[in-house]
Amino acid sequence: MKTGDLGKEYQDRTVIFRQGEAGDWMYVIQEGKVEVYLERDGNEIPLRLCREGDFLGEMALFRGELRPYNARAMGKARLLTVDKKNFLRRIHEDPTMAFRLVEELSRRIQELNEDIAILSRALRDCMGEQLR
Repeated sequence: MKTGDLGKEYQDRTVIFRQGEAGDWMYVIQEGKVEVYLERDGNEIPLRLCREGDFLGEMALFRGELRPYNARAMGKARLLTVDKKNFLRRIHEDPTMAFRLVEELSRRIQELNEDIAILSRALRDCMGEQLR
């Protein structure tokens, strides 16, 4: 990892944060890609691939919770760290930033709802076959 003028550069497959870690900041991807994934029973479960302009780690910033997932660079990536104080200052300076954040969170909720519907359908189909 090397520190740049505007953020921090991570090399390929470098872990940015791990699930269970504390943190009161989020990240904005300035360049590159970041994989978000869970670890369960020694297996990695991919959740999403974030790209330039995406943010991650916002739950720790907003809710003060432990990180619920892992994040690692996929190729070289540069990320900006944003703490709560700077985030609130930026929202005050540019209220449209808050709207863009809500848009992104709404998009993620929609994707999760679609995933839940697909999984529910698959589970019902599976259970239906077992009952036959």
